[in-house]
Amino acid sequence: MGRLDGLVALVTGGGRGIGRAIALELARDGANVAVSSRSRDELDAVVGGVIAAGRQGLAVTADATVREEALGTVDAVVKRFGKLDILVNNVGGVTTRRAFADHDPFTHDDDTFVDNLTLNLVTHYWATRAALPHMRDRGYGRIINIGSGYAKMSGGTLSYTAAKHGLVGLTRALAAQVAPYGITVNCLCPGWTNTQLIGIERMAERLGTDVEGAKRHLGQDNLLKRILEPEELGPMAALLAAPESAGITGQVISVDGGYKV
Repeated sequence: MGRLDGLVALVTGGGRGIGRAIALELARDGANVAVSSRSRDELDAVVGGVIAAGRQGLAVTADATVREEALGTVDAVVKRFGKLDILVNNVGGVTTRRAFADHDPFTHDDDTFVDNLTLNLVTHYWATRAALPHMRDRGYGRIINIGSGYAKMSGGTLSYTAAKHGLVGLTRALAAQVAPYGITVNCLCPGWTNTQLIGIERMAERLGTDVEGAKRHLGQDNLLKRILEPEELGPMAALLAAPESAGITGQVISVDGGYKV
């Protein structure tokens, strides 16, 4: 028996990295889990892990930056399972149209700025907006937005940092408005984590070192002196998704090894 038995979760951007780790942790804790992203092969592998944990899984191929597809993902989950209890908004990253100069504040490409706001903030709103009525009707909901160390400080690109700061505002405002309906909303912030997002090979090349050297370099930003693995985010996500977390809402919670403390 798990503390999430009988609950249904959707993890967007759930094909790899932090999304994959959280999806599998939720399944191990008893939830039936749907995952969405643009890569079907990655999704199928995660669903295989969900099924191996003894739970039902669903893969939904969708581009979260397209409004109709983001809304359709929630519809697909409800159609399959009859409800949606837990939403993990994990979609995010840094995108560019031409070159990294698109992110230079003096030469910033306007469309790239909007692209990154959409990817890191608006996608969370779309999925949440679709999920909320189902949660309200059942009197239970857990929304977990995946933030960043840059959700609380500077350091990232202009558009990425602005979007992640906006995500904190979205979390707090929404938490206040949906609390009467048994719905909690929290923002879970990783620091440097061993995923494709950080581009560790490219970073190693820029630093003139190897991958392990780049990891050691990034590890100097936190108290543990190492980058974290995606699986280390799973237990906190499972706690925030559980019924006993009803008293935790509107919070920005870090699992980052003590990033820049």
